[in-house]
Amino acid sequence: MANPELIPDSTSATALAGRSEPRWERRKQDRPGEIIAAALELFVERGYAATRLEDVAARAGVSKGTVYLYFANKHELFKSVVRRGIVSPLAQVNDMLSGYRGPMMELLRLLLRGWWTQIGSTQLAGIPKLVIAEARNFPEIAEFYYSEVVQPGTTLFRRIVERGIAEGEFRATDPEALAQIVMAPMLIISLWRSSLGAGRPGTMNPEQLLDTHLDLLQSALAAGKSGHE
Repeated sequence: MANPELIPDSTSATALAGRSEPRWERRKQDRPGEIIAAALELFVERGYAATRLEDVAARAGVSKGTVYLYFANKHELFKSVVRRGIVSPLAQVNDMLSGYRGPMMELLRLLLRGWWTQIGSTQLAGIPKLVIAEARNFPEIAEFYYSEVVQPGTTLFRRIVERGIAEGEFRATDPEALAQIVMAPMLIISLWRSSLGAGRPGTMNPEQLLDTHLDLLQSALAAGKSGHE
């Protein structure tokens, strides 16, 4: 199985750097990626409601009409941001799970560390805060995020737990509840970095938090042990 940390990040600095080139030197096929990268920046900076398509166009260095050539409206553009940056890597990992032959605990380590490298340490980590903050006013983005990110993510981790139990690596436990526990630090880190921690660098070490979380999981899940020993 490929290391999840090595899955290409289509919203990386490479895509952003392309916008510094003169408009006439850019390839047409690069424009959707440039618009998505600009939209990600603005969604995270301003929130969903305050982000306007004309501002996305200006940030991407294109006309507003060009944005509409690729995206029907702001909602469709937001979905493209999430699908390219989060849904696509998640789907790739899900597809690779059936071919993975190592310990499930090692796979959990790879996934959480890969999440930090590709998502948690990038602007994509600001998306959960945006969704939570604007869910009441824009329930359609909350429903979209739940159905395409939260639910598939929970299913992925539940499958890993179920396989660990079936193979005798993990003790018997509730796979659904444990999947949510495995994912909890990712949400905490994302919200912290996008809110209270934004002006307090050094107050949280995300990589250390994830490693500690994984060590606790390994101890608690070891086959033949109960959580009360």
